[in-house]
Amino acid sequence: MILVVVEHDRGVLADSTREALNAARSLAEQTGSAIVALTIGASADGLAGELADLGAATVHQAHHAILTDYGPEAWGEVVAQAITSLSPTIVLATGTDRGNEVLAQAAARLDLPMVANCTELRPGDGFEVTRVRWGGSLLEQASLSAPVKVLTVAHHAFDTVAGAPGDGTMSTFEPELDAALARTVVRDRVERVAGVTLATAPVVIGGGRGVGSADAFAPLEELAGLLGGVVGCSRAVTNNGWRNHTDQVGQTGTRIAPDVYFACGISGAIQHWVGAMAAKNIIAINTDKDANMVTKAGYAVIGDLHKVVPAISAEIRRRKGL
Repeated sequence: MILVVVEHDRGVLADSTREALNAARSLAEQTGSAIVALTIGASADGLAGELADLGAATVHQAHHAILTDYGPEAWGEVVAQAITSLSPTIVLATGTDRGNEVLAQAAARLDLPMVANCTELRPGDGFEVTRVRWGGSLLEQASLSAPVKVLTVAHHAFDTVAGAPGDGTMSTFEPELDAALARTVVRDRVERVAGVTLATAPVVIGGGRGVGSADAFAPLEELAGLLGGVVGCSRAVTNNGWRNHTDQVGQTGTRIAPDVYFACGISGAIQHWVGAMAAKNIIAINTDKDANMVTKAGYAVIGDLHKVVPAISAEIRRRKGL
């Protein structure tokens, strides 16, 4: 049995859960195992049908008065008790902050090893995995030996795997939770900005040190607006105070996976590349043909971004009749 821990926000399924279920489907094909899902909190009960479409044969729904919202300790204890009760051979989540935190909690409570951010899973006698280390600067080949394999899969590493839907049979799971676990449950939220975010945008226009100043980001903002995207930046830009840290793409910023990423005046340090490498298409605009971002990009324009970006915007406006 493969148990997938469902990440959700007050009953809204996180895209990352689809990635974990994609990985589970791949493993199920290789091992002949059934896929079951675990939702935590009554707010997620409505996800059973969607999880069935994604391959879940059974959806175990954890209910408890503490589980009103996300809490790493409470969720970790729920997963630990579910592992003990259901006896899966593999437990999966996606390597988001939440996925890694919850499975680490569960593994520690059960004295099990936990392997994070896997890009490949090869079941067998040794259960071989490839996982991301050092923020993506290297890949490690490892073998996992444990009665229960507790793993997270790297964000954006597993594409959709075709397969038949599961039955989605619902089963109530009632864990025993100490009241003290409620100390780290989310109590309130402050909504910052509505609409497309850096992490979810289909198009990201990134600017680096080569942009030159905070005011010089205006043409990038214009291009982003024309393409329905958002503006990101490199760490050098935030260090210079040109943009807020929330706009930073990279290992210590936001990891993105847009359809198109325009990297404008960005040299492409490894920390930035880690945050941008999941983009489906990367277009580098740079005067340095040997810049790291240029050599790794699928497409490159060797030229001055201050001329190239406005020219792209002008052509878009012409074709749109604006």
